[in-house]
Amino acid sequence: MVAYKALRALANTEMALFAQDEGLRYLWIFNGEGSWLELAANGKRDEDFLAPEKAQQCTELKRKVLATGEPDRFELQIMCGEVTRWFDIRLDADRDESGAIIGIIGASLEITEQKQREATLKTLLRELSHRSKNLLAIIQSLASQTARHSITVPEFLVRFRGRIQSLASSQDIVTDTDWRGAGLADLITLQVERYAPDGMRQVLVSGPDVYLSPTAALHVGLALHELAVNAASYGALTAQIGIVEIQTKFTEQEGQRCLSLTWHEKNGPHVDQDRNTRFGTSTLERIVPNSVSGSAELSYRHDGLHYHLMIPDTQFHMMQDKVAATQV
Repeated sequence: MVAYKALRALANTEMALFAQDEGLRYLWIFNGEGSWLELAANGKRDEDFLAPEKAQQCTELKRKVLATGEPDRFELQIMCGEVTRWFDIRLDADRDESGAIIGIIGASLEITEQKQREATLKTLLRELSHRSKNLLAIIQSLASQTARHSITVPEFLVRFRGRIQSLASSQDIVTDTDWRGAGLADLITLQVERYAPDGMRQVLVSGPDVYLSPTAALHVGLALHELAVNAASYGALTAQIGIVEIQTKFTEQEGQRCLSLTWHEKNGPHVDQDRNTRFGTSTLERIVPNSVSGSAELSYRHDGLHYHLMIPDTQFHMMQDKVAATQV
């Protein structure tokens, strides 16, 4: 009665039980429907219903158990149409009353979902490792460039902390979207607002919004940080009537669709170009455009600093529901 109830309980699980004789012919199969044993039947061997290489795998391990009398365990991978399924199979020797080995008894449990989770986890860990290395490379470059263009340790610390904070803020957006990227409008507000004395009142944002790739989000965020710090220290954001215009539009460059991002300052004090030939310039003119496979131009016009960045469409995709021409 206990054995009968136990079998009834097993019938509601993904576990199958089986027994084979010394010739590895199946004697009985319990709950094999829907598993790799579905086509098995009493009197059949593994080679009668499994692919040759899978049948050989099963047969070799079962013969080992018959020879040694020791339990064994293996995983069986089979294709069901276009779906890969995995089964955890445990084997033991079947013995008669005298202890002589007379066959095999076994249990099979489907572990396909577990394998899929493991594969997904491995993919995520590889992706995390890749992105972490990229992030560390960016930080290393930040440290090196900041040190190269800093005169004193306090100056280095202020500049480096600001850039790391900028990077961390952009990374927060990327992480919140499961590493898919970041909306450009969100990135602008995040990086610029903290340096604008009156919030975003002096910052006018117009043009289409796009969704930047993770790499582009980090580097464009860094460019916006450098521009905002410069504007708040020397440029338009230091004057009450100063204005920063940030415009985006779609264009083509060498036959490739691009997003044109323009930062234009107006009504600010005259900026001496020599004051800015430091790391900010390197970031804006070389590091950022190279990182997004684009191009950039930085100029000092009579009405304020002007920056133009071209981002190829490999680094962004459209946000159909976000086309704005507003003052943020």
